[in-house]
Amino acid sequence: MDLNLKGKVILVSAASKGIGFGIANELAKEGAILSISSRNKENIENASEKLKKYTEVSTFIMDAADPESIKSWIIKSIEKYRRIDGLVVNAGGPKAGFLEDLSEDDWLSAYNLTLMSAVRMINGVLPYMKKSGGSVLTVTSSSIKEPIDILLLSNVFRSGVQSLIKSLSITHGKYNIRFNNIAPGRIFTDRVKSLDEINAHKQGISLEEQRSYEESLIPLKRYGSIEEIGKIAAFLLSDAASYVTGSTIFVDGGKVKSI
Repeated sequence: MDLNLKGKVILVSAASKGIGFGIANELAKEGAILSISSRNKENIENASEKLKKYTEVSTFIMDAADPESIKSWIIKSIEKYRRIDGLVVNAGGPKAGFLEDLSEDDWLSAYNLTLMSAVRMINGVLPYMKKSGGSVLTVTSSSIKEPIDILLLSNVFRSGVQSLIKSLSITHGKYNIRFNNIAPGRIFTDRVKSLDEINAHKQGISLEEQRSYEESLIPLKRYGSIEEIGKIAAFLLSDAASYVTGSTIFVDGGKVKSI
């Protein structure tokens, strides 16, 4: 299937590794022109080198918790490419912990990193997308459907992102802008490995035993890959999904059991 992404300008945040890189890599393979960002200069430049074998890539240092940093990334991307056809809203996960573990500063930091980053990135691209249409994809988590005990901050604020996307799909469809959300389950990333390490330590078992336990809860009996996330994301951002908006797609191996 030709996704018709060749030459489309797509911004991908937190693209240096993990899910963000997986998405950027699939978009690059389809020929999209990429503006990728990350807080870490070395990591984003390393990612760019891998992507450049497929397509044109620009890199930017951007902190998703900093409104001025977001604004600068979008403005510089517009200055270079004169348009934005797609946006992937992605950010590192907020601090893990239970309610008793979290300070008010933790809540405010997570609010800025997870929810307000989405608001600010989308607000930044809307003036350009209103002129010619476009596609916005947010990356949240399966926890928006079934909360994960140790990820209270993620449960709360990623659910807010899903609500934002649904609301905007209704109010901004008239501009031919599509808004969708992708909800990963246990995808093998540094973040998931870190959570497994926390839980393994808590249970007094090995990391391998913890992963085996987690995989036993997934109908497909394995963790997903960033490539599998990337393929779904590329589809949702493409013209092949031109009548899909306001949707949340779970990529979780069937782990979420609710209807």
